[in-house]
Amino acid sequence: MELNLVQILTIAEYSIYITLIGSSIIALAVGIEKAILFSQVTKYTKKIVPEMKEFLSSGDIESIEEFEKNYPQNIYAKFCSFIKLHYSKGELVLLNLANGKINEERIFLEKRLIVLASLGSNAPFIGLLGTVFGIIKAFYALGADAGTEMVMHAIAFALITTAIGLIIAIPSVMCNNYFNRRLKVMTQTMEQIIDNALASYHIKKGEDL
Repeated sequence: MELNLVQILTIAEYSIYITLIGSSIIALAVGIEKAILFSQVTKYTKKIVPEMKEFLSSGDIESIEEFEKNYPQNIYAKFCSFIKLHYSKGELVLLNLANGKINEERIFLEKRLIVLASLGSNAPFIGLLGTVFGIIKAFYALGADAGTEMVMHAIAFALITTAIGLIIAIPSVMCNNYFNRRLKVMTQTMEQIIDNALASYHIKKGEDL
C-alpha cells in the first residue's frame, strides 16, 4: 500500500515520540544508577577523610588499612589501602601509581555519564524535529482545504515534542553537571590524600617542610 505525505509525516512524528519516551527512560535509569553509586562510594566520607589525612601526615601508614576493613565501599578508604600497598616502593613510584589509580576511578565513575550529556544536548533537537514534521503535516492539510480548527490542533500537537525534548534535556544537563562536580571533588580529595602520604616521607626523613 502506497503511503501519502500525511501518513509518512504521521509515522515520523510518532517515531519521534517513541524515541523521546525511550530517551527519558534511559536518562532516568542512568540518573538513578549514578545517584546510588556516588552515594555508596562516598558514604561516611566526612567522618573518615580527616582521620585518613591525619594518619598519613603523621606517617602512621599501618593505621589506614583499617579504614577499608570498616568502610569497604568508600572510595577514599580503598584509595588509602592502595597507598599502603605501594608505600614502600618509594615516593616517585607511589605518586605515579596513585595518579594512575585516580584516573582509573575517574573512568569508572564517569561511565555512562556521556548518556546524560548527549541527551541534554540532543533531546531538544529531536523534539524540534518532531515539531517540524507536525507543522509540515499541518500546512499540508491547510493546503488541502482542511478546517482551521484541525490545522491548529495539529500544530499544537506538534509542539508537544519540543516540550518533551526540553523536559528531558533540562534535568539531564543538571544531573550531568551535578555528577561531574561531585567527581571533580572526589578527584581533588584523592589528590589531597596522596599529598599527605607524600609529606610523610619528608617527615620520616626529618625534613622541615
